[in-house]
Amino acid sequence: MKNLPEGLWPVMLTSFNPDNTLDLDGVKKITDMYLDSGANGMFANCLSSEMFQLTNAERLQLTKTVVDHCKDKVPVVATGSFYRESDKNVEFIKQIYDLGADAVILISSVLAEPGESDDFLKKQLEEIMDATGDIPLGLYECPVPYKRVISPDMMTWLGSTGRFWYHKDTTCNAPLIEQKVANVKGTSFHLYNADTVTALDSLRAGAKGISPISGNFYPELYGHYMKLYREGKNEELESLHTNLAVMDKITHDFYPWSAKLFLEKRGFDLCTNTRIPMSKMSVQEQNRHNDLLRMFQKVMKDFGVKSVI
Repeated sequence: MKNLPEGLWPVMLTSFNPDNTLDLDGVKKITDMYLDSGANGMFANCLSSEMFQLTNAERLQLTKTVVDHCKDKVPVVATGSFYRESDKNVEFIKQIYDLGADAVILISSVLAEPGESDDFLKKQLEEIMDATGDIPLGLYECPVPYKRVISPDMMTWLGSTGRFWYHKDTTCNAPLIEQKVANVKGTSFHLYNADTVTALDSLRAGAKGISPISGNFYPELYGHYMKLYREGKNEELESLHTNLAVMDKITHDFYPWSAKLFLEKRGFDLCTNTRIPMSKMSVQEQNRHNDLLRMFQKVMKDFGVKSVI
C-alpha cells in the first residue's frame, strides 16, 4: 500500500466495563458502528480512545482487537509514541506495527517540548525513522500534553521522506491547512482534518479525509457527508456542513464521556464509563446535550440518513 484511502477515519472510542477494565467485545461493537456508517479507516489508540489512561499492554490489546476486527475491511492506524526517549518509542512502534497496523502514529507534542525547535523535532523523528526500517508512520497534532502544530515547512520535509502516510491535523485554520496540503501534494503523506468547521474547506483544498470527534456521536452523518462530497452534491453538502458545524460546538463538552452518553441515549448498548475524571453536568448542560440529540434526530430525518444503531 502506497497510500491510505480517503474519507472518514473515526478517532475511536474505547469501551470499558463497569469496573473500568477494557471491554473488548464493546470495542468490536463500536468498530462495527463505524464500519456500518461508512468509515474508510480507523484511528485506534488515540486521544479519544483515552490512550494516556491505558497501560502499554492495554494499548496493544486495544489495537490488536481493532486490527483483527477490521482485517480485509479497512486499514487501521494507531499511536506508538508515548515517550520522549527514542529507544522506548522505537520498541513500542515495532510492537504496534507487528500487530498489523497499517501505519504507526507519532505524537508531535510528546517528542518535543514547547520551547524546542522544529530542528529538534526533526532530529527526534530522524532517530525513530532510522531505527524502524520501512514502517509507515504518521503524525498527530494531539492537544495533550500540549498542541504542537506542524508547520508547512515541516510538512514538506515529512512528505519528502516517503515514510509518513497520515497526518491528523488539529490546527482549525483553513488557510494554514491549505498550505500544508499543497506542500505534500504528490507524496504519500496526506492530511486528515480533525476539525468539523474547516472540514469542507480542507477537502476542497485537497485533504485526504476527516477525523472529527463529533463522528463519535453520529458517525452516520459524517459517512453521508463524505458520500455527498464524493458525488459532488455541493448544495446538499453545504447544508449538512452548516448543521454539523453548529452541532460540533456542543460535542466538545465533557468529551469523551459525553459521546458515550449520547450513544447510550441513541440506544447503543455500552457502558458510559471513562477513565478520565469528569465533573457533573449542570442542568443547563444536560439540557444542551438533550437539545443536541433532538437536533441530530431532525438532521438525520431531513437528509434521509438511516441510523446504524
